[in-house]
Amino acid sequence: MNDILVHSEAVLGYGFVADKFLEAGESEYRLRNAQLDKPLDSYRPLRHLDVEILIKNGNRCSDWGKLLVREPFDATLIRNSEFAGLVRIGSLERVVLEHHDMMIPAGITNSRVISCDIGDQCAVHSCIYLAHYIVGDRCILMNNDEIHVSDHAKWGNGIIKEGEAEDVRIRLDLMNEAGGRSVLPFDGMLCADAYLWAKRREDAALMERFEEMTDAAFEHRRGEYGVIGSGSVLKSNRIVKDVRVGECAYIKGANKLKNLTINSSEAERTQIGEGVELVNGIIGYGCRVFYGCKAVRFVMGTNSALKYGARLIHSVLGDNSTVSCCEMLNNLIFPAHEQHHNTSFLIASLVRGQSNMAAGATIGSNHNSRANDGEIDAGRGFWPGLSTSVKHSSRFASYCLLAKGAYRFELDVPFPFALVADDAARDRLEIMPAYWWMYNMYALLRNESKFVARDKRQSRGQNIEFSPFAPDIAEEAFGALGLLERFVGTAWYRASGGAEAVVEGSDDEAARAKGRELLLGPKEDVDALEVLGYGIENSRRRVIIQKPRRAYKAYRHLLRWYAMRVLIAYFAERPDATFQDAGDVLSGERVREWENLGGQLVPRAKVEALVADVKDGKVGGWGEMHAEYARLWAEYPLDKAQHAWATMCDLLGVVDLEEAAFAKEVTRFMDTTRFVEEQVYLTRRKDYVNGFRLATFRGEGEMRAVLGTPESASFVRQSRAEMERWRARADALLGRLSAE
Repeated sequence: MNDILVHSEAVLGYGFVADKFLEAGESEYRLRNAQLDKPLDSYRPLRHLDVEILIKNGNRCSDWGKLLVREPFDATLIRNSEFAGLVRIGSLERVVLEHHDMMIPAGITNSRVISCDIGDQCAVHSCIYLAHYIVGDRCILMNNDEIHVSDHAKWGNGIIKEGEAEDVRIRLDLMNEAGGRSVLPFDGMLCADAYLWAKRREDAALMERFEEMTDAAFEHRRGEYGVIGSGSVLKSNRIVKDVRVGECAYIKGANKLKNLTINSSEAERTQIGEGVELVNGIIGYGCRVFYGCKAVRFVMGTNSALKYGARLIHSVLGDNSTVSCCEMLNNLIFPAHEQHHNTSFLIASLVRGQSNMAAGATIGSNHNSRANDGEIDAGRGFWPGLSTSVKHSSRFASYCLLAKGAYRFELDVPFPFALVADDAARDRLEIMPAYWWMYNMYALLRNESKFVARDKRQSRGQNIEFSPFAPDIAEEAFGALGLLERFVGTAWYRASGGAEAVVEGSDDEAARAKGRELLLGPKEDVDALEVLGYGIENSRRRVIIQKPRRAYKAYRHLLRWYAMRVLIAYFAERPDATFQDAGDVLSGERVREWENLGGQLVPRAKVEALVADVKDGKVGGWGEMHAEYARLWAEYPLDKAQHAWATMCDLLGVVDLEEAAFAKEVTRFMDTTRFVEEQVYLTRRKDYVNGFRLATFRGEGEMRAVLGTPESASFVRQSRAEMERWRARADALLGRLSAE
């Protein structure tokens, strides 16, 4: 009747693991005893006086011989409680545990404890049902309805236990609602793991190896006990089932926590708050989940937060991310993602990190077919504006800023740092390439700074490149230069008419050559053209490329900025290296293909080599896989420096750099630092000279008192100091070059 079975009271606390899952001579405690961090011989049976005191204090036990304790043990601290099965209680003295101004006496009162190990100096009060848990030292468990474990608990990992059918295995349907990119979640999963698993679906051998690696990483025998790490506090929770809790976690007022791993440590404490419901997931170190959030089938990276009713479903959320008041379904989100406000919606997307979803943005709200199989692929720094609506399937280059609008057609925007706007009045799409570099320098550099400042992780399993001036976006900029040449050349041929007109959207070298000539020539020659983009929007309407000549120069400018920053830093870290030494190490062709592995940039060839090693079994498990990521991260500074050297060669049109040309570029870099410093100030100053900003104040004096001045803005001052440091490095390098 309603799956309710009636048993004898004698079975309470026993038979946790069915006999059919035990080998000959094994007991149901075989895994429990291995999990316990205290010597088994440190426990003793109760003495006759202990039993008398316990009974006198209203306690009940089906077999007092199964209740073991550690010295020192004060039996008077246990009152009005019931024990069943094998229960081991650690040292218990008259001490008080203080947490957030609450003073909680150690002891066990008004609780039912079934087959548990309770650590030293714990406070367990009013826990209605506590079963099959190993509780660490100095924990506080108070006013909890149920905390218990099933014999087949998997702690949120995508595995199955002995005797279970395959259909109970938990999978995450990332990036696509139809499930074609599903992965198995596991404790320790990085965005890089999820990305390779979800993205390379055509590689059946790799998919098989990833499943094997996941299965091999965890215990498949039944009977693991739940763990609540030392120093953790659980109070006023309703249902906690099949949950593994790390040290120093704070969990209060949760409605339901089921099938989870909650990682936490003294250095990175995880907190879960009121009204939360979390099912089938992995929570990283130092995470915060508060105020009515819902998450089902998910992985949260280190130092991330869900707040104010956020919903996270079938998704991986990367490190250093914050999501509040919004809904996220079927996503793979790389680190440093910000998404707020109740109307934000993100579905079936790969967002490559350092992104920000504005209020009202609905990304993937529209499909282009009756099937739910569309996807969004957004590069680093993706920023859809207020009330933006984007249709599946679309792709965006890095640092793409979408102005407010309902984008009715699929988009493929290849220009990094671009501003995209839907001109509904003239029924056309407008794109301004390199917008951030030309008009939004304050935000561009501040983003780089704030991502680093917000990275509070102590355990940094996922390596992250936070700078927008890096090889992946540099390659996007090179691609943008080629597109601008082609689009401008095509516009010129179209304006000329006749047989010389090229086919729209073709990759004709004549168009590129003509476009390059125009973009490097007089301003008026390009301004007279209407430059259209092709292959960017799935529609018949025009796509207008705004300010193409200025954007072309801006891309070349920021490429020089990227390359020289990297090379000046390279020399600064090697005070004894000569220019010839650097040339011997860094010379070579430019690596054009880079892969973003969850925030870590790796040359594509090295990723392919790693994948081959996984399939060949040379990388045996996820631990070894993560060690390979770390090795590639250690190689990244040199990879980046080599790319920067080749970038300068290509910009200068030479096979290799000569010292005189390089010294000239160092001097030019110093000029660029002054340009950047000025642009940061000017873009911030716009807020202060806006007459409408002044409208809410009685005068400029009040506005300055409230908002300060652009000169006093903290990031303006910070960027000025940073530019001075870069100039000092560049000046020191010039001195070294002249001395050679």
